[in-house]
Parts: sequence; structure tokens; C-alpha cells
Amino acid sequence: MDKSKIGIVFGSLTPPEGLTAVAARAEQLGFGEVWFSEDCFFTGGVSGLTLLLAATERVPAGLGLASVVTRHPAMLAMELAGLARIYPGRVRATIGLGNGFWLQQLGLTPAKPLTAVKETLDVLRELLAGGKVNRTTSTHHYGDIKLEFPPEQVPQLWFGAVNEKALRVSGEKADGVLLSVLAGPSYITWARGLVDEAGRDLPLTAFVLAAVDDDDQAAREAVRGAVGFFLKAECHTALVGQSPFAADIRKRVAALGPDEELIVEDKWVDEFAVAGSPLKVRAQLQDLLDAGATSLSLWLFPPDQASAQLERLANDVLTD
Repeated sequence: MDKSKIGIVFGSLTPPEGLTAVAARAEQLGFGEVWFSEDCFFTGGVSGLTLLLAATERVPAGLGLASVVTRHPAMLAMELAGLARIYPGRVRATIGLGNGFWLQQLGLTPAKPLTAVKETLDVLRELLAGGKVNRTTSTHHYGDIKLEFPPEQVPQLWFGAVNEKALRVSGEKADGVLLSVLAGPSYITWARGLVDEAGRDLPLTAFVLAAVDDDDQAAREAVRGAVGFFLKAECHTALVGQSPFAADIRKRVAALGPDEELIVEDKWVDEFAVAGSPLKVRAQLQDLLDAGATSLSLWLFPPDQASAQLERLANDVLTD
């Protein structure tokens, strides 16, 4: 398997002081990309991305994702411009709406979410290219704003998309598409088809919950809690809807109390995560690539064994 198609995701599972050593080791082992996932309220996305860029020398480093309403896009453009000047050609920034629960906590849910994302992408492109923006969009105002230090090489601007309309827009406007965790083979095939309707052959990266253990069941247990958490959060979306287990999952989630945990079946873990022996994990990763992902970036479980998981992936799973 081509190790350059496999990356590592960092974020809420790792405290900021623990990011750099594992990111540097991932590059040394030949992994092809690193990503920072901003989750409220753990570590900020821009600071996390900066740490990953500083810890590595060659691989692309991505932010996945920056919400278009939690930061004013002009401020995000300013931050990205600085990083792109210091690390030219290595910066990827994914924008999207963000987690609905966190937006409700902040009182920042936009009336027209997809419109907000499209408008923000346009503004970021203009500002990062050195242009001046003077208009009011559905979510922000820009009064003759122009970056004083635009980058010579504009960073890639990706979309974080889940459902049908956003995936189609991603294919039309973005430099790449980032898929959430729980993206199983059936979902990736469906998403790839929607993105490809624009005829642009974009890169498509999926985040993947992952654990390697000689005991398949032990590996499943390492990711089961995370799978259950995300299934509850995303059961209404196409991530679950495109799976063969959608009806059962949605029925069980609907019957849960507010603080009740979802009991996650083994077959669900196998659909929505990559967990098992080295041979099983290798086969599962290949299934996701064959479904249409151009690369996969892995959330490593258990979190306190991330370094050991990294070594196992490199030496036992991805070595030909």
C-alpha cells in the first residue's frame, strides 16, 4: 500500500504540547499528510496547524475545518496568509459550517449555512490573492479590507462537506474535499460521485477512526466509544444514511435518553471505523481508497497510545 496516501489527524485527542513529537515522527515514517481538527473547546485550529507545520518539513498540513461563522473570514485569511508565506506550498485550509451543537452554544447558527460557506470561500480567495473586498454577505461585512502581506502562493482552500448539496458545491468551487469520520465505503462511493459531477477530479480525503491490535475485538473496543459518539451526533446525516445500517441506527438513537450511550454493534464498528489486526486494517484502508478516497487520515485509538499505534501502522500495516 502507498503510505503517502495515508495521513494522521490530530486534534481533541491530543493536548497541544503533545502534537509536535508525534507529527514529526509521522513524517519520518513516511505518512503523506497531517491534519489538525479543530474541536470546541480543546485546541484552536490555527495554533494547532501552526504546530504541525513547525514540526514537519515536507508533508502538507491541513486545517479541518475552520467554521465560517466562528471566525471572521478576513481574520482567517490574515492567519492563513502568514502561514502560507512561512510554509509555502504546504498549507491546506478546510472551511465549512462546523458542528451544529457548538454553533448553538455560541449563538452563531446562520440562516443559510451553505450560502455562508460559498460566500466565505469566495472572500478568502479574493483576499489571499491580494484583492480588496468591499461588500456585505449573508453572514459578514467587509469594508475595503485588503491584506498587507498576501502570500505569493495561495494556500489550498478545501470544503468540509457531508450532505448532497454541499458535496456538489465542493466539486464546483473547492480545491479539495474533506469527509468526516464515519465515512464508510458506501458513503465514500456516493460522495465521490457527487463531487465528480463537476468534472474537476478533485482530491478527496476522509478522516477515519482507527486502531490496530492483534486481537480484532480489542481493536474494536478501542474505537467503539468514539463510533457511538459520532453516530449519535451524525445519525441524521448522509454519513449514516448511506450505510446499510441506517434504519436500525436511527431507530435506536431516537429511543435513547438525553445522557444515554448508544450500544454499538461490531458490524457498525467495521462499517464506520478501521479497527483490527494489521491484515484486516490494511484491507479496510484499501476498501476506502477503492471506494474513491484519494487519501485517508487516521484518528489513532486509544489516544494515550498514539505513538505506538503510529509505529504499528507504519511497520505492520503499510509496509509491503
